[in-house]
Amino acid sequence: MAKTDPAAGKPIANAALANIPRLITAYYALKPDPHEPTQRVAFGTSGHRGSSLKTGFNENHILATTQALCDYRRQQGLDGPLFVGIDTHALAEPALASALEVFGANGVEVMIDKDDGYTPTPVISHAIISYNKGRTDQLADGVVITPSHNPPEDGGYKYNPPHGGPADTDATGEIERQANVYLANDLDGVSRISYRQARQRGSVHAYDYITPYVADLANTVDLDAIKSAGIKIGIDPLGGAAIAYWAPLIERYGLNATIVNDLVDPTFRFMTADWDGKIRMDCSSPYAMASLIGMRERFDIAFANDTDADRHGIVTRTGGLMNPNHYLATAISYLFAHRPDWRSDAAIGKTIVSSSMIDRVAAKIGRRVVETPVGFKWFVEGLSSGGFGFAGEESAGASFLKRDGTVWTTDKDGLILGLLAAEIMAKRGRDPSELYKELTSELGAPVYERIDVPASPPQKAALKALTPETLNLKELAGDPVRAVHTKAPGNGQSFGGIKVETEYGWFAARPSGTEDVNKLYAESFRDAEHLKRIQSEAQAALAKVA
Repeated sequence: MAKTDPAAGKPIANAALANIPRLITAYYALKPDPHEPTQRVAFGTSGHRGSSLKTGFNENHILATTQALCDYRRQQGLDGPLFVGIDTHALAEPALASALEVFGANGVEVMIDKDDGYTPTPVISHAIISYNKGRTDQLADGVVITPSHNPPEDGGYKYNPPHGGPADTDATGEIERQANVYLANDLDGVSRISYRQARQRGSVHAYDYITPYVADLANTVDLDAIKSAGIKIGIDPLGGAAIAYWAPLIERYGLNATIVNDLVDPTFRFMTADWDGKIRMDCSSPYAMASLIGMRERFDIAFANDTDADRHGIVTRTGGLMNPNHYLATAISYLFAHRPDWRSDAAIGKTIVSSSMIDRVAAKIGRRVVETPVGFKWFVEGLSSGGFGFAGEESAGASFLKRDGTVWTTDKDGLILGLLAAEIMAKRGRDPSELYKELTSELGAPVYERIDVPASPPQKAALKALTPETLNLKELAGDPVRAVHTKAPGNGQSFGGIKVETEYGWFAARPSGTEDVNKLYAESFRDAEHLKRIQSEAQAALAKVA
């Protein structure tokens, strides 16, 4: 069982803060060894991530990856604008400069924030979809330079093709392969001009991301209802990319909302430590969210987003920080009852490690569930077509359709999930925690928990390679095993781990695609004691074979 650090939930000690000058120096000074697996370009569930201090996210990575992306765009015939956003991590600014030098040399038309500010992941997705609507050529795509909620020392780089969502493995596999070729050849073949030339050449364009996104929000969330009900809202951007979006939104729609923290600081010194004592802008963690949870009595609804604003953390006065699965189930129950213009056959997309409470809600409202591997890329087609009304992950990432049943974003959007919590309270007169309790009184109250266990790359690889035959588990917590999955039932795709189910509970284990941890998910349909037994037996079984 992973141990909680004594510093968890407490203010960060000065000695634990990232040394930003050293981090930036390492970005330029350290050169990755292409023969060392941890120093190669590697696209996980959401792009390439790493720390410059560990030679995992350095200038050569960005130069090589950006050239590989330019090659891929030419192969695919993509010649429209590239919408590029960054978050507030310290490595985002230098990585943007490196990328612009390569994009400029390759003649790519790049759209960056008009004020050289920050751009959330969902805003990039929205911009791509809006631009491409009705077009058949010169299609836009995008890049977001972000490691999501990862610690301040990390950087990240992800690609969103013309559908607006995360790139699939065919695209990322080709970009990754070619980037590593460039690394191995000491960047031979990478075209590059100076940063000044790139900014002056005319292919880098200042773009207003805020106005069109904020203007379109009313077509997705009932902001008039929120205003009319006078819902008192607290918003914490956690020092992230949404920082400049909330004030224009509050002013435009007349919301009774307060931004409780408007600081941007690459050390993220205003955070409280996560479970392991590290800084993470993880809005689903009660430790990282301790500050906002402590303010809950001041607001009817409070919420936060992670650094690129694709995740949400919902804090209610009655229940504190909601478990992400609880909120997903509540949002699904509410949305399908309050979106009459959605298709009657619109389904629900969920990942294989999300709560079975979602399945119970879906059965109650007569909607189909499509269970996929972890990764929002599996929901892109359904959201694009309107075939999914809602799609979400247990890690507090979700999106849903506009009120008229058309696509909003094909990537996770933490802003609309926060605003939806306020709409729910405005329309139902009770907060999402109270509504979830109503659901459990009717459908039962499953107990769910995720444990992150530190793991080396060999340990992660061993877990990923597990098979039902290797695990050979016939009984779990006193119940016969009825199914063992290594592929998601909804689309038959491997999810890079293993899931074991009984009639009254389940566990799933998979290596993280972004951090050096293995993740163990478990749920009991009985009680907390039964959950602990599932977890204990799962860990013992996995230890024998992985």
